Amino acid sequence: MDAINDPKIKEIVVMSSAQVGKTEILLNIVGFHIDHDPAPILVVQPTLEMAQAFSKDRLAPMLRDSPPLKNKVKDPRSRDSGNTTTHKIFQGGHITMVGANSSSGLASRPIRIVLCDEVDRYPPSAGTEGDPIQLAKKRSATFWNRKIVMVSTPTNKGASRIESAYLESNQQKYFVKCKDCKEEQTLHWKNVHWQDENPDTAVYVCEFCGSAWNDNDRLKAIKKGEWKAAEDFKGIAGFHLSGLYSSWISLPDAVREFLSAKRLPETLRAFVNTYFGESWEDEGERVDDISISSRREIWANVPKGVIVLTAGADIQNDRIECEIVGWGRDEETWSIDYKVIYGDPSAPQLWNDLDEFLANEYDHELGGKITIRSACVDSGGHYTNAVYTFCKPRGYRRIFAIKGIGGEGKALIGNRSINNVAKCPLFIVGVDTAKEIVYSRLKIENEGAGYCHFPEDRTDEYFRQLTAEKIVTRYRKGFQRREWIKTRARNEALDCRVYALSAYAILNININQVANRFEKRKDLEAKPKSKTLNPVIHRPTNRTNKGNWATDWRNY
Repeated sequence: MDAINDPKIKEIVVMSSAQVGKTEILLNIVGFHIDHDPAPILVVQPTLEMAQAFSKDRLAPMLRDSPPLKNKVKDPRSRDSGNTTTHKIFQGGHITMVGANSSSGLASRPIRIVLCDEVDRYPPSAGTEGDPIQLAKKRSATFWNRKIVMVSTPTNKGASRIESAYLESNQQKYFVKCKDCKEEQTLHWKNVHWQDENPDTAVYVCEFCGSAWNDNDRLKAIKKGEWKAAEDFKGIAGFHLSGLYSSWISLPDAVREFLSAKRLPETLRAFVNTYFGESWEDEGERVDDISISSRREIWANVPKGVIVLTAGADIQNDRIECEIVGWGRDEETWSIDYKVIYGDPSAPQLWNDLDEFLANEYDHELGGKITIRSACVDSGGHYTNAVYTFCKPRGYRRIFAIKGIGGEGKALIGNRSINNVAKCPLFIVGVDTAKEIVYSRLKIENEGAGYCHFPEDRTDEYFRQLTAEKIVTRYRKGFQRREWIKTRARNEALDCRVYALSAYAILNININQVANRFEKRKDLEAKPKSKTLNPVIHRPTNRTNKGNWATDWRNY
C-alpha cells in the first residue's frame, strides 16, 4: 500500500498465496480514493458474476460500515442515484466493476486506477479484442498519475500472467529475523518440520541456527519483518508472499492440509498454487506408453479394491469404444473392461449393443456382483441426436450425454443443461482439465492413491492411444497458452478414460466413505450367522367392537 501511494511507481504486482489479504488491499485502495483522492477506478474480476459478487459481498459492506465512506456513494436503490451494482458514482470519480471476458466493459471509458484481481483466472482474450489486462491498461494511458495493480495466486509455470509480471518487477520478498541468531531470512516450506505424521508437532526451523519457532514466534517475527528487492527497480514494484506469512493459517493446519493434498498430483498442485504462492511445473509434458504398459497385471474377477464402476463411451463413424473403470479408496483405479462395438451409429442396433454392454454385471473378488454406477457418452461428434436419443430415457441409470470443451482452467464438470433440441440432460466437460488429471495419475509409480492398474489383456495399441497427446506452450495474441495436441492419429482410449473420469465426477461421492461402508457390509456378510430361535410374531387380533375410522387403530 505504500508502493501504491509512491508517485514513482506506476505498476504494482502481488503474487501470493490465497487468504493473505490481496482483495483487502484492493478495497483499501478503493476506499482511499473515494475519501481522499477521487478518481475513476476500474476493478477487473475474472468474470462478470465475480465482479457482481465483489460489489455485493466486499465493496458494499465496506461502504456501509466505514464511517468516512458512509453516504459518499448512494444506495443503488435510491432514485436518480447514478448507481448500479457494477457502476458506482461518487463526488469527483466513479468505480466500475467488470469481468475480464467483457471487451465492452474494458474499453468503455478512461480510467486512472486499474485494479486487476486474480489475473491468472482471466481468459486469454476478452471476446475478440485481445488480452484483457492490456485492454485495461490502455484505459489509463492519458493519466500521468495512473496506477495499475495486479494481484493473483499463480497457476502453471510458463502460462502464469502474475508470475510473468512479477519476474519483470524488482521482485521483493519479505524477510524476517530469527528470534535467537537474528539472521534475516525468507520463510520456506522446507524449513517446516513435524514428527511422525503428527501435524500438531509442527514448528518452523531457522535455516541458520536451527532454532524451532512455534506459531507465536513466527507471527512475532513477521510483525518486525521488511521487504527487500532482488532486482533493480524499473518502474514495476513486485511482491511475493506465501501462506507461511499468513496470520490466519497455523502451522499445524498447514501441515494437515499438505498431508491431505500430497496424495494426488492435482490436489498437490492446488496446494502449491494457493499456499506456497508459486506456479506449478509439471515433471514432464508426455507420458511414456511403454513404461505404462509394463504395469499389466493378472486378475480374474473385479479386484477387491474396486468400490465403484463408471464408464466412458467415445463415438466414431463406424464404431463405439467404451471403457469400464473401477474406482477404489483415494481414487486408485483399475481398467476393468474395454470394448469396441462395430456398427453404424445412425442405426439402432449399435446402440442396443452399447446398452447391453453398460448393463453388464461383473463378478467381484469379494463375492457378489458389481454394476456400472454412471456412464458418459460423448455427444460432440456427428451423431449428436443419436446420443441424445440414447441417453435421455436412461437418465435413471445415470447414463449421461456430455460435450467436451477445451481451454485451460475450465471446470471438470459444468452445470447440467437441457438447452438442446431433445431436452436431454447434458453436462459440459472441461477436457483439458480432465486430461491433466489423467496424465498426472498415469505418472504415479507406486500403488495407492491415484495409481492406475491395467489388466494383462490390454494391447500395446491401447497404451499408445492412452498416451497419444502432449501439452505444448504456444503464443496466442502475444500470450502464452498451454494446449493439448495429438502425437498419434488415434486417441480413443484417452477419450474413453476422460469420459469415465467425468462420470465419476458427476457422481460427486466421497469414495473413502463409500469404501468404509462397502468393507463393513462385506465383513458382515462374511460372518457366520448365529442360530437363533424363530422370533415371535404378534399378529393383530380381530376387532371385537365397531369404531370409526379415527379410532380403529386401537383395536390392533
